Amino acid sequence: MTPEPSPKQRIEAGRITEVSLIEMVFPEQTNHYGTLFGGQALALMDKAAFIGASRYARRTVVTASSERVDFHVPVRQGQLVELETRIVATGRTSMTVEVDLYAEDLLTGDRQLGTRGRFVLVALDAHGKPTSVPPLQPPATPELEDAAPAP
Repeated sequence: MTPEPSPKQRIEAGRITEVSLIEMVFPEQTNHYGTLFGGQALALMDKAAFIGASRYARRTVVTASSERVDFHVPVRQGQLVELETRIVATGRTSMTVEVDLYAEDLLTGDRQLGTRGRFVLVALDAHGKPTSVPPLQPPATPELEDAAPAP
């Protein structure tokens, strides 16, 4: 017997603020030292920022700028790269996305932060003009949720 397909769900704009992607580092992505090219790391980080911003805004987005990017440790051929993104700020039409790139040894599970950076992406309407994005809501805290309303 075939299981019933699950009903379609819709995730509205402004709900998803974090995204995670995993990639493998292959030889064509590395330099003569066997480590990930910096440009490849930036491309992976920009891709993750794009996906995170697109899911958050539910709009077409483009990269407006990359802010500070710090390379902490080299990422070696054969390692996994996990990219974790967070929407950390929104403007009227823009989103700031922080991206952490972790290097993980596939066999041992050893993992460490390889690179961290911030990217600013802008939402566009159907005519390619900047359009509004949902404001970032502060995270809910259990203390506030449990507090009784003031009389």
